[in-house]
Amino acid sequence: MIYTEAIKSTPVVLVEFYATWCPHCQRMMPVVDQIKELLEGSVNVYQLDIDQNQELADTEKINATPTFVIYKNGKEAWRESGEMGGQYLLDKIKSFL
Repeated sequence: MIYTEAIKSTPVVLVEFYATWCPHCQRMMPVVDQIKELLEGSVNVYQLDIDQNQELADTEKINATPTFVIYKNGKEAWRESGEMGGQYLLDKIKSFL
């Protein structure tokens, strides 16, 4: 996957930078899976392990996990780190649709 293409793959894209060893990331996994299901066909969701994508994480200035980034038309529109409620994240994504 080429990141620049991925973030333009749908008008709104959610990217989660996570780490397998991060307890907050582990708690967010089912939330992100549910959001993926709910928005299937309209929003692409990508989950990137920072340990396997270290260069990209550095380029994107990821300082904490999980970090969620919403892209609108290929440009970063919103970013937040940490655990958050599923409804909050879903509403945030929908606000860019």
